[in-house]
Amino acid sequence: MSQRSPFRYFKTSPEIIRLAVMMYIRFPLSLRNVEDLLHERGIDISHETVRFWWNRFGPMFAAEIRKRRGEGMRSSRWRWHLDEVFVKINGERHYLWRAVDHDGEVLESFVTKARDKKAALKFLRKSLKRHGSADEFVTDRLRSYGAALGALGVRDRQQTGRWMNNRAENSHQPFRRRERAMLRFRRMRTLQKFAAVHASVHNHFNQERALYSRQNFKLNRAAALAEWRGICAE
Repeated sequence: MSQRSPFRYFKTSPEIIRLAVMMYIRFPLSLRNVEDLLHERGIDISHETVRFWWNRFGPMFAAEIRKRRGEGMRSSRWRWHLDEVFVKINGERHYLWRAVDHDGEVLESFVTKARDKKAALKFLRKSLKRHGSADEFVTDRLRSYGAALGALGVRDRQQTGRWMNNRAENSHQPFRRRERAMLRFRRMRTLQKFAAVHASVHNHFNQERALYSRQNFKLNRAAALAEWRGICAE
């Protein structure tokens, strides 16, 4: 029995929905920016429609991307870079933990209210359960990492250094640009949802253009767009 299309009750075409969701998540645009850009292309929708589409289809698209990419990369996680960054929600400080592999792929994004051993341990267990283990864990000098890795019995795999964790530091930059465009977050649940979806979409379109010639970059970009158009297709 064929699976039902997730777009079956929507009058708008799936191509327009995918385009709106991609523009909002991938680029540092507000809901009204997306509305205006689509209006220039002859698509008349409200910014609240864009909000509804991203909430409805964003996690679905992200899950499909992880499903397609995850199996082939599970065995190649030889080095992870772990880092956390603070995010304010209604004036209260929260922490966004991020695990990045040696190629710059964002493996996991996890939000907590604290950055103690308990939070680090919960973050690591979730990452290890989904992606398997790693030969090395590169972290900063936050003692919570050492305590959590010790509890998991892999403390000997921890690496710390002044510039060793630049991979994780750089992975925060696209999210920070999106955070400014969204004028911060109001709920912890919304932050967790958006961070997870944004990480998957960023992985999909991250072509590492500095490592390829212009011709190869254009081919990779076209392939990523073609694959995006086929996500959740009938």
